[in-house]
Amino acid sequence: MSAQEGKLRIICFGAHPDDAEIKAGGVATLWAAKGHAVKLVSVTNGDIGHWTEAGGPLARRRKVEVERASKIFGSTVEVLDNHDGELMPTLENRKTITRLIREWKADIVMGPRPNDYHPDHRYTGVLVQDASYMVIVPNIVTDTPPLRRNPVFLYYSDRFTRPQPFRADIVVSIDDVYQKKIAMLDAHVSQFYEWLPWTVGQLDEVPKDPVARKTWLATRPIAVGSVKPEWRDALERLYGPEAQRIQHAEAFEITEYGRTPSEEETRKLFPFFPTK
Repeated sequence: MSAQEGKLRIICFGAHPDDAEIKAGGVATLWAAKGHAVKLVSVTNGDIGHWTEAGGPLARRRKVEVERASKIFGSTVEVLDNHDGELMPTLENRKTITRLIREWKADIVMGPRPNDYHPDHRYTGVLVQDASYMVIVPNIVTDTPPLRRNPVFLYYSDRFTRPQPFRADIVVSIDDVYQKKIAMLDAHVSQFYEWLPWTVGQLDEVPKDPVARKTWLATRPIAVGSVKPEWRDALERLYGPEAQRIQHAEAFEITEYGRTPSEEETRKLFPFFPTK
């Protein structure tokens, strides 16, 4: 935890300009509301995520959407200038991720698991994973001071089962900020009302009215954030009797590559659970 007034510093990596919001927008809002420093990083610029737009104009549009979403919950954002669909786990990219984690002086680092349907998601996971431990090694990325200790690295939840399914070690209720998360996703007009519905043949279902559109978005599986049955054990451990009332949540897996927090430290890093 940062020495500055006991404030946490969290950095969340996504492959594309809406990925971190989807997976951790709720908990990011909770941290920000308590005065902790949260940064969301898109490792690519999202310049092919549309069926009629591409290149620089789309990248600029998506950056505006990211910035609009960040104002809703008070985070810092950055979009790296890597082409969408072309991300590779190069040494240069690994150094960039390492540098960003060091510059942020992160206590917690989040990213996707390195098994996923999308190559950009996979390689973002690999890059974040490969930066773990490197962030404390002084003789690499020597232009940025190393961290004094390895952060806690966490994976976002996903539905993939090979080679192994996601394990919900930490599950956080986002019921209190769920409408803010929907508003954040609503800011990504190009994705949630255009590109993603188009990819599954549902573009004609998207309402034209802005209010109705947001209501429709809240029914989409990508936005619902429902508690999965396999998350219940972690919820009950962390929330006790309150767990049964929780409807919306975000879940995270503690990786083996960063620092492994104790139960006591977990509660300090995620200061949202009832006190025992």
